[in-house]
Amino acid sequence: MTKVVLIVNPSSGGEKGKEYTELALEVLESMYDEVILKETAKGGDAEEFAETAAKERVEAVIVMGGDGTVNECISGLAEEAYRPKLGIIPLGTVNDLGRALGVPLDPNAAIRMLPNAVTKKLDVGKVNDSYFINVIAIGKIPEAVKDVGVDQKTKLGSLSYFIEGAKAFNDNQSYPFKLVLDDEVIEQESSLVLIVLTNSVGGFENMLPHAKIDDGYLHLVALKGKTLMDKVKLIPKVISGNATDADETLYRKFKSGKIAVVEEDIQLVSNIDGDEGDKLPLTVQVLPSHITIFVPEDSKNE
Repeated sequence: MTKVVLIVNPSSGGEKGKEYTELALEVLESMYDEVILKETAKGGDAEEFAETAAKERVEAVIVMGGDGTVNECISGLAEEAYRPKLGIIPLGTVNDLGRALGVPLDPNAAIRMLPNAVTKKLDVGKVNDSYFINVIAIGKIPEAVKDVGVDQKTKLGSLSYFIEGAKAFNDNQSYPFKLVLDDEVIEQESSLVLIVLTNSVGGFENMLPHAKIDDGYLHLVALKGKTLMDKVKLIPKVISGNATDADETLYRKFKSGKIAVVEEDIQLVSNIDGDEGDKLPLTVQVLPSHITIFVPEDSKNE
């Protein structure tokens, strides 16, 4: 008998999780002998459900939620020797991994895609003892964005991130970072450091056009400029996919490294896949082709 676990975050996507659960169950019941529905009620539930599914050696885990819920599911699978195939039904505010995979952002279309989906390998990032599937962000803007509440996200969607990020955009504060990237050591003053796995960051699908879901690398982008004008000049380059070549940024691709601030009295907290993460220093590495994931037949991330 084939078995699949459907993990749903009912509060994701303006609390529309329940609306699409019935369709998801109907489609999955046509694909598998047994479908187990699990709904999250608090942080950590999705990770626990995914870990249990791996231990029970089910064929697949399908997660319906935003990037944070997807992160939890991958964290639950990542440590297991046997890892079920993973499917994503995007239901969050930004849905960066869904964008990178080419999965339809419309939940109905994403659900109906599943019977004809193919599989690809997905790199996973490890940060200290946790995991990430999209981005680690460090600096003033991530500090502001982490304060966006569930109610605000429900009412305003991705606009809530833009509003909070814009408030910090004019802040000229930067930090002295020490970056150890494979065998290279770099000291760089920066107001924003991103460590990215895919081409889509914060809904900008072309920010890192050369980053692939299975290229075996982490991609670091650090903003060099301190002034508002430096940041304004960078905006069109981010939109057009030229941020990594800009004079205002430092870019490196690497497999493992350490991110720290030079001055010990500076306390910086990371933002991992949209949620608050560990304080610096961070030890990071890529786990190549660690998860098998469902993608559309015509997935754009070839």
